[in-house]
Amino acid sequence: MLGMSKSLENCPALILNADFRPLSYFPLSIWPWQEAVKAIFRGSVQVVSEYDRTVRSPNNEIRLPSVLALKEYVNVTRNPAFTRFNVFLRDRWECQYCGDGFKTHELTFDHVIPRSKGGRTNWENIVASCRDCNTAKGSKMPHEAKMFPIHEPRQPSIYELQSHGRKFPPNFLHESWDDFLYWDTELDEL
Repeated sequence: MLGMSKSLENCPALILNADFRPLSYFPLSIWPWQEAVKAIFRGSVQVVSEYDRTVRSPNNEIRLPSVLALKEYVNVTRNPAFTRFNVFLRDRWECQYCGDGFKTHELTFDHVIPRSKGGRTNWENIVASCRDCNTAKGSKMPHEAKMFPIHEPRQPSIYELQSHGRKFPPNFLHESWDDFLYWDTELDEL
């Protein structure tokens, strides 16, 4: 029984809005199989695709859904939350001073105008920074440190973050999700 439950954990459902677009690309809008089954019984979703796995109760047997679409459209927020993760996503996990890419745990954020000099903690003054560059800049102004952000910090749109998120897919992508995750990306010319 333990092995069976472990393999069930590898059966999340991709959640689409009523327009058949993912609710979110990053983090990808997925529900564990238990939440997906509950939504089916509540009648709030329609099944678009299924796994070759079933779950049983004493009275029912149901194939696990791999893709679900909400029956009612949910408006997507226009302004993303100001979080460390979203700053890193906006900056594509690249230090905005040296331009190198880093893993999340290797990055910090920097106040372009230091707080000690009136800088605020907001989209327009925070950039992703590696530890070395953050230490080198310290509490100096950009012109004093001769360190300027590669990209001017600004509040991104939710669509920009989703676009950046598509370039950093999660570790698990079921083949039934392909038609819904990449249909709106630009096609390459042949």
